[in-house]
Amino acid sequence: MRKVVYSILSMFFLMVSCDPMEDRNTLSGALTADQIQVTAIPQVIEGKNSNYIDLNSDGVGVLSSWDYGSGITAKTKTTVQLVLQGENQIKFMGRNHDGSMIEKILTVQVDTLIDVPAEWGYFCGSGEKVWTWDDTQPEDANESTGPTVWGNGGYKGNVTPGWWKVGLDGIDKQAAGEGKGAEMIFAVSGSKLTINKTDGTSESGTFSFDMTNQTLDDGGAVWAKGKLSTKTVSMLCGIAPNEGNVRVYEYDILSLDDDKMALARPEPGQGSWGTAWFWMFKAK
Repeated sequence: MRKVVYSILSMFFLMVSCDPMEDRNTLSGALTADQIQVTAIPQVIEGKNSNYIDLNSDGVGVLSSWDYGSGITAKTKTTVQLVLQGENQIKFMGRNHDGSMIEKILTVQVDTLIDVPAEWGYFCGSGEKVWTWDDTQPEDANESTGPTVWGNGGYKGNVTPGWWKVGLDGIDKQAAGEGKGAEMIFAVSGSKLTINKTDGTSESGTFSFDMTNQTLDDGGAVWAKGKLSTKTVSMLCGIAPNEGNVRVYEYDILSLDDDKMALARPEPGQGSWGTAWFWMFKAK
């Protein structure tokens, strides 16, 4: 019994003699944009500020994210490539331990562009560019719905609608509000794609392209020079009629320059001269 009493007393004295518990890992005080030091510095090549930008947010005490226009990175120290000449803005976004967000805008001057795919300029011009249906396309003699801008034809064979040809005035019957007068806006900032419909509504998403992903015809010639992919939104009338009119988000780039863009998409499982769908656009 005496041993039990001694044990209880010992535990009591240990408890009252201990300091109150303290969580030494708890942080306090969220940082502000003025309190952090981040940098975006152009690499100088042949005496000029290039479009290769060194980003650095090492050791700032917040989770880092950078939006440099044509892309986003969460790295704290990296090099990114801008695609526009002149003054560019880069946004740093940080998340504090308490979940609060901070933003800081850094401005860089780009004097020379190196290794930038020409397609950025074709799609987005000097920052953003408006595209619409190509009303300069010929009109099918058997249809009275205006210039042929959409329809189907042979995969790896046709480069415009070759079989069922839908004129500009017939697009609204396929996708309401996406016919004559509807627009697509491609923007470098955020790789953003905006669809403006004729009913006054708008939808926004993003786009990307890969000009190394080409498609060859049976003779080995380039039929499609690259791939265009979208998220959240599709091209105008970007539907698959034989697949329940579902929206489609990946397209073959048949041709693209400052003025014209021709896209295609084969139906699943199609080989040469199988059914593909075609879109004909022009810059506004």
